[in-house]
Amino acid sequence: MSLAAKTIWMIERNLGNELSLSEIADGCGVSKFHMARAFEARVGMPVMQYVRARRLSNAAERLAEGAADILSVALDTGYASHEAFSRAFKAQFDCTPEAVRRHGTTENLSMMKPASIPNTASANGSIEPRIEKQGPLTVVGLSRQQSLANMQAIPGQWQQFMTMYEDIDNKAEPIPVSVTTGMDGDGNFSYLTGVIVSSAGSPPKGLVAVSVPAQTYAVFTHIGHVSEIARTYAAIWDRWVPQSGKVVSDGPWLEKHLPTFNPRTGLGGIEIWIPVT
Repeated sequence: MSLAAKTIWMIERNLGNELSLSEIADGCGVSKFHMARAFEARVGMPVMQYVRARRLSNAAERLAEGAADILSVALDTGYASHEAFSRAFKAQFDCTPEAVRRHGTTENLSMMKPASIPNTASANGSIEPRIEKQGPLTVVGLSRQQSLANMQAIPGQWQQFMTMYEDIDNKAEPIPVSVTTGMDGDGNFSYLTGVIVSSAGSPPKGLVAVSVPAQTYAVFTHIGHVSEIARTYAAIWDRWVPQSGKVVSDGPWLEKHLPTFNPRTGLGGIEIWIPVT
């Protein structure tokens, strides 16, 4: 069973209980960061967004069946008040709880059913990584808060960073890298587009320096268009991680362009550096 499938099972089994990203990750024996990336790569949305959507869908079914007390439904769904529940419900379905109860149907609502995860264990191609120790590293670059739900914003960040690239001193490697940290259950994370330097000095205006500790990495190569990188991540989670005996840590992740990478076309290959123990 894939990690995403295990996650869905645990969520469905515990929808009526308190459920946090940490509890889900602990139940599946992985880190929060690992969980967040793996789940979004397979399901297409952040873990806790999925949990909320499933709970609100269950609430909609109860209301359509004629639940008498909306506040009780709200409390059972994890909301502290009728007002908070109604806001979330309206945002999810563009419809009020009262309207669903009045009409007695969920037919026109975009209900979130339990996700179905296809098995990728027998997919073609090798994803064997090399294991490499590296660091500590200093990276100077442009830092932004990004979201797994809005990955299309990342190319624009790269474009902005490359206009500042020449202003960075003491480059230890010419090829840019990204550093990802701080993933939360809603798929928000800190994303830095930068370059490894021998000394940070005083970064140019608008840029910051971050330290990446020494780590052991599993280094995978994504061949194909950069927009298809989620497929490589899915294969890592579903095929390599369960079979490798390695544990993915919560340290910073790196992505490095290969020397053949063409930023105009998105082709040429990218390395995915995942910290492991």
